[in-house]
Formats: sequence, structure tokens, C-alpha cells
Amino acid sequence: MKILILHRVPYFKIEYHRGIRHDHHEVTYFGTDQALATLPPDLRCERVSRPGTRPAFDEARTWLARTPRHFDRIISMSEYELLDAARLREHLGVPGAPVDQVALARDKVLMKQAVDQAGLRVPRYCPLPHFLQHDGHAPWSGPTVLKPHRGASSEDVLVYDTPHQAATAITEHRTGIPRLDDGTALQDFQVEEFVTGPIRHFDGLVQNGEILLLTASQYIGTCLQYAQGRPMGSFQIPCSEQTRTWVARALAAVQIHDGSFHLEAIVHEEELVFLEVGNRVGGADVVASVELATGVHLPSCELRILLGEPVAATLPAPPAPPRWYGWFVHPGHHLAGQQYHGLKGAAPFRTSPRVITWHELAPGAPLPDHITYQAGETVLAGIVAGESPEQTHNWITDLFASLSVDTRPATPAPLERVTA
Repeated sequence: MKILILHRVPYFKIEYHRGIRHDHHEVTYFGTDQALATLPPDLRCERVSRPGTRPAFDEARTWLARTPRHFDRIISMSEYELLDAARLREHLGVPGAPVDQVALARDKVLMKQAVDQAGLRVPRYCPLPHFLQHDGHAPWSGPTVLKPHRGASSEDVLVYDTPHQAATAITEHRTGIPRLDDGTALQDFQVEEFVTGPIRHFDGLVQNGEILLLTASQYIGTCLQYAQGRPMGSFQIPCSEQTRTWVARALAAVQIHDGSFHLEAIVHEEELVFLEVGNRVGGADVVASVELATGVHLPSCELRILLGEPVAATLPAPPAPPRWYGWFVHPGHHLAGQQYHGLKGAAPFRTSPRVITWHELAPGAPLPDHITYQAGETVLAGIVAGESPEQTHNWITDLFASLSVDTRPATPAPLERVTA
């Protein structure tokens, strides 16, 4: 087949060669120079550079107008370009999930509408323009979350004590979110009630609407707290048949029929409350943790599913005896601009026999200027294993209680002396 990949996620996060036989198919990677630079130099493929100043769909359409060609599959593994791939498939008449279907797994309002209609509980919510038209009145009275429809990593997410406080901050243009305060992005945001309880994520594979693999994990900390500068992680937990049925209903509601999924829910009063779902693999070290626990590499199996190959019979048996894995990350973006001198309190944990991977930023390295979970960019990232979920949970929480980041104010660059 002739395969076009809208290439955005660094190659090592996907390892495309594990899911696509590059010696059998004609594979074209379309991405910015920075993205293409992550491809192995000896990979048999075509590399097409794009400027990256416009959406991938627009730049691909311009490129193909100049040099028309046919593709059998158009694939994106990036959450940010799933819709671009769908638009390009429809534009060129290539098989695959259409735009309306992909939008259900990208737009947080549309997905909650669909899941609610399927009879599963969701937080009460309201598109922002509608909320403001009703003077900030909402069918709940407590903490209120303001978030973009299609955001990720909890960027531009805020929590207010009441709907009234949220409405006041928005109408007075003091949310601190530039595109919201200047009034240009009201239609891109929503508000929803803040539901309390442990947050879980479910990761796996689905083909032709059938769940082939499902793992369950519970977060330590939250994505929002991480965005605010606190560490986070998750640890794997058992998954009941009742939970599997609930996940299947949620996936069917948002029409995720093929590929990987990453679904998040809150356990509130012993009931799962749907938060959001993506037709993609989870971030941080979710992929590696799932593979360690099950033997299944999610991205390569997803690629085979998207190429139409049967996958169920090829999945390996999980390793025995089972171990319970967890991943952890400590942020550094909230300290950007300061001089980084290392981590305090990490020594007792670095050499623990439970550690599978440990990636610590070297003292003196620059701190990231954006939210990232990526090893080598953030202060600390790793994977740990225990003989029980409780062991893994306790190890990570002990680590977080011990850690602190040592930074100093940045030293201003000396003024250059100019002699007469």
C-alpha cells in the first residue's frame, strides 16, 4: 500500500517500523523539519517537509495540488492532527474514519453529549457562549471547571469556586488566558461541574468495535496539578468485567471502532463518571507501562489495525507472574528561566530494585518552557514495578513526598564592555 503519515509525534514514541513493514509498503512521512529529523536515517521511506505555519491539512493539500498522487491510507498518531488526517482522507477519497466520527473523540462537548445519550454519567457541562448568554447560571452551584473543547495536558484549564466566579472572571477579561480575555476564542471553551474522586485512565485496543486489550490505572495527582507545578503519575489496578462493559459502552458512544484509546473517568460515590477519551495512545510512559504489563506495544498494533490487518490472534500472552507497573513525572516548566541545580531527596529512590527506568535531568540543563511529560525534557520521568498495586502506589507517593527541585535565580548576562 501507499501510506501517508502526518508525522508530528517523535518517531521513538511510536516506533513506526514495529507496525508498518517499510520494505513492503511505500511510506511517506509529511512533517516539519524538526519532526522529520526524528526519523531513523536508514528508514526506507519518503520524507516530505512542510513549513508548519498552517494546519497539516492545508499544507498537505497545497503540496498535493503541486504534485498529485494516490494514497491507500492516511494516518496520524498525533491527537493534534487526527482531524487533519480525517479531512485529508475525505478530500482525497481515502478509506478511514470520517471527520464527523473523529470529532466525537476530539471535542469534549460532543463526546460528553454522545456518552450522556448512551446512558452513562458525565459531569454537567455547558458550552461557554451558552453559559454567558444565561449570565453564568448553571445547573450546579459548586466548583466549576473552565476548559477548552480540544485542549490537552490541562493547558488553559482553570477551576473556580462557583459558576458565578467563573462568569465574572470571563466577562471581566481576567482569566489570564490571552485568547479568552481578548474575546476571540469564546466558542472554543466550555464550563463543567467539578466532580470529586479518584481519576482513572483506561488504555487499550479496539478493532471493528471489539475491545482486544484493556488496562486500568489510577492517577496519583492530576494533569491540572502537574500543569501548576506538582508531580503526577499513575499505577495499574485490576479491571473488572463490569468496568470492561462500561468502557465498551463509552467507546461505542463516541464511535471509536478501531485503534488505540485513552479514556479517563472519575470514581464518584462508587460510580464511574466519564471525563474524556482520545482515539490515541496515552502520554507520559503509558505505552511502555502497558507493554511491560501485557507484552503489547499499543502504537504498532494500532498501525496494523489502521492498515486493516487482523490483530486479535497475534497479541502475546501477558508476562507471568504479573507485576503492577506505574509511571511518574516531576515537572520543571513552572520554574522555566531559573538555574536548575538538580533534585533533592531522590538518592534513596534512584537505586531501588523496583525502578524499571529513571530519567533525571542533569544539573545545569535548561528547564522546559512548556508543559511536557517527555523524559529528557522534564525534571524526572520513570517507571516502577511492584508485586501489588498498593506497593506501586506507595512507592510513587513516597517518592513525591521526598522530592524537591533545587533552583537559583537566573544570573543576568554580563553587559558587553565597549572600548572607545
